[in-house]
Amino acid sequence: MTDPLMTELLETALEAARGAGELLRDGRPADLGVAATKTSPIDVVTEMDIAAEKLITDLLARRRPQDGVLGEEGADSAGSSGVRWVIDPLDGTVNYLYGLPSWAVSIAAEKDGETVVGVVIAPVRGETFHAVLGQGARLNGEPVRCRPAAPLEESLIGTGFGYVRERRIGQARVLNELLPRVRDIRRGGSAAIDLCDVACGRLNGYYERGLNPWDFGAGALIAREAGALTGGRPGVPASTELTIAAAPGLFEPLRGLLDDLGAWHD
Repeated sequence: MTDPLMTELLETALEAARGAGELLRDGRPADLGVAATKTSPIDVVTEMDIAAEKLITDLLARRRPQDGVLGEEGADSAGSSGVRWVIDPLDGTVNYLYGLPSWAVSIAAEKDGETVVGVVIAPVRGETFHAVLGQGARLNGEPVRCRPAAPLEESLIGTGFGYVRERRIGQARVLNELLPRVRDIRRGGSAAIDLCDVACGRLNGYYERGLNPWDFGAGALIAREAGALTGGRPGVPASTELTIAAAPGLFEPLRGLLDDLGAWHD
């Protein structure tokens, strides 16, 4: 992995994310509605999700046609360069649908299976997070670090919920046990932003069951480059089963508690 390649991947990710963010911010129809549903009737896709992914994949096809692509709205190609782009064109679709500001464009670049570049742009918040492997994390160009570890009972923890009834029942059970043991819980509605909020110290920690690679790919790298730890169950990396991010010193007790509470299964 050479510096010129890292620079090219970062510049490409920033260009694509900014273009998609501007499209989503400035092109949102006043009568925006649901174009399709996925796992359940409340797991929605809008026409703007689809348009944003097409803008990103078209740019990648022009800039780096040999790369692979995995996108939330259906893009999936292997490529031949060893680089794969993992794209969430609109993370926080329900927030976007309702006109809430916490939504983002998330783009990660993997090299030979390892995430090396991550960009998360939240246009309404005016925030651009990015990270390159081994080079730290930045918010609007300025370095960021995660908040120093606090005791679990003094920690503000972010989370999110799935869209299938059975999973929500399990998540509510875990939340019922966790809430009395922490300072408070926040549910922002965008996993990418939550991970970036861990990176810049707005949350002490974050966990969620049911995320996909496009949900956490960029944000998890940004959190790690800001000094946080990320993972799943003990000895397991972040995955659809469970994704956790927190500062060293908090990560371990949070993960242990979530494992004991069964946050990794429905």
